[in-house]
Amino acid sequence: MAKKLKLLLIQPSPYDGAGRPIKKKKLFFVGLALPLLAALTPADWEVEICLEIIEDVPFGTDADLIGISSMGHGIIRSFDIARRFRGLGKTVVMGGYMASLMPGETRKHCDSIVIGDAENVWISMLDDFRAGNLQQIYRGELEVLETPLPRYDLVTSKNIGDFLPIQAGRGCPHTCSFCSIHCLYRRRYYRRDIVDVMRDISHVKSLGFSKFLLLDDNIYSDPSYMMDLCLEIKKLGMTWMSQCSITIGRNRELLKVLAESGCITLSFGLESISRDSLVAMGKEWADPAEYPALIEAIRDVGIDVSTEMVIGADGDTLDSIRQTAEFINDTGIVLPRFYILTPIPGTDFFAEMEAAGRICNDDIYSYNGTEAVHVPANMTPAELTAAYWALYNDVFSPGNILKRTILNRRLFKRPGRSIFYLFANMFYRSQIRRRIAPNIY
Repeated sequence: MAKKLKLLLIQPSPYDGAGRPIKKKKLFFVGLALPLLAALTPADWEVEICLEIIEDVPFGTDADLIGISSMGHGIIRSFDIARRFRGLGKTVVMGGYMASLMPGETRKHCDSIVIGDAENVWISMLDDFRAGNLQQIYRGELEVLETPLPRYDLVTSKNIGDFLPIQAGRGCPHTCSFCSIHCLYRRRYYRRDIVDVMRDISHVKSLGFSKFLLLDDNIYSDPSYMMDLCLEIKKLGMTWMSQCSITIGRNRELLKVLAESGCITLSFGLESISRDSLVAMGKEWADPAEYPALIEAIRDVGIDVSTEMVIGADGDTLDSIRQTAEFINDTGIVLPRFYILTPIPGTDFFAEMEAAGRICNDDIYSYNGTEAVHVPANMTPAELTAAYWALYNDVFSPGNILKRTILNRRLFKRPGRSIFYLFANMFYRSQIRRRIAPNIY
């Protein structure tokens, strides 16, 4: 019988402004990548997961192989962890969308890298490691999206929130130039069979959870699929959250079924209230003039709205950024988040800015989405950075927080949720005061 090897999978925590890993007492949004990789791992391996944001990385581990994920500017911490483990004589494999976008840089810090989707190469990589023949690069690409039941048991004993992640689809049909998903999948979009999605949801319910997060970069790209899935979810009597295109607000029939199925919150990448900025980003299909009416239609059925927006695109001005704060406050979006438009290496936007000579900071290790690293069209980088924090300070002032969360008619309809959003906003405010941009983790 082959010796049982041990695999340690690590989800690193991003650094704060002082260069320290961000720490929390509880992780509400648990990632799905590591439980999926654990499920793909053969039974002759022992698997352990470390979520650094709520626990310390066990550098003294007896694991034979270290797997490190990469997401957003957390890639910097990923590199540092990888180098330290290699210095301790461990073999390190890295993956995730940031590692896949910048494989040349990632390879400097690890022994092997999985580029793209791991499903079709993960077992081969583990077999090669066992045989002493680990390759430097494994490149995975999907034909269909079929996944085993995630190893939720490896995270449920940790201090996490009251919901678990479920995946419905992967990839996106849109072509936003700054988006890492587009630059990895190039309009490819994979959808799981509804039977398989329901298998995972039912399992999460059997574990004692009454809520889940449905992961899909744009589930509304197929309204009929979304309708059928909602009708099945409704039978379980659970509550859930997801993200999709704001254009779902036009589909009143689907919105009604969505709410009846237990959906309580949808997150939308609005990106900008400037039409010119949306066109410059490759998101010309979105019309910001529609946003207020679409948001109201979604809220009318009892679904709360969370948003993400970027500032610093070519259509943005200092005045439009100030108007963005007014837009958030006027529409009452309960959980808004903002990022400075950043040319992430490997994206089309990076190539555009590099070709135009508009990247003003070549230190990619300093890119964190809260400081301008390119030259905007209508302001200086310093002005953009200052406007970004001014935007956050305005939106998350105590008065505006109260207006969005409890000083409105939704308090009487959904008091529990209103109180939750109040505390979430106050937590975001505490992070902003420490110059930590609120994020989903």
